[in-house]
Amino acid sequence: MTAQREIQDEELMGVAQDSEQALRLHRSLRTIADATSLDPDLREMARSVLSRGVDIKDAFQDPRYTEAVFQRMHEIRRAADEQTYEEQQQSKARFAEWDARQEAALDRERAERDAPVHGSGRTGAGGAAGGPGRSPRR
Repeated sequence: MTAQREIQDEELMGVAQDSEQALRLHRSLRTIADATSLDPDLREMARSVLSRGVDIKDAFQDPRYTEAVFQRMHEIRRAADEQTYEEQQQSKARFAEWDARQEAALDRERAERDAPVHGSGRTGAGGAAGGPGRSPRR
């Protein structure tokens, strides 16, 4: 899927409470769409939302997709219940490492999203509308 055709974070604001949640939702949809280990219906739903083929609100209400989500949640819960204490601790440690990597990636995406756009009149931290390195007129 090309970035030009892919849904933008702003288009997820109908279900997201703020731009941060929209960014996280967008990333989650990409992850689901690319995860070959997940149910094909979940992957199809994510791809359809990302490509604007299905509105996200409609996807959340489609019984086929919601059943796939609940089935996956059940599988995750069952697997967690069957873990030994040692496995739970290992799982927590792996999650902490994964979460740190995800936060770093989100920080990079936020920086890209919030970076000043050259030539648009937007300014960065400490920048003047006239551009970087320009002195204000006196």
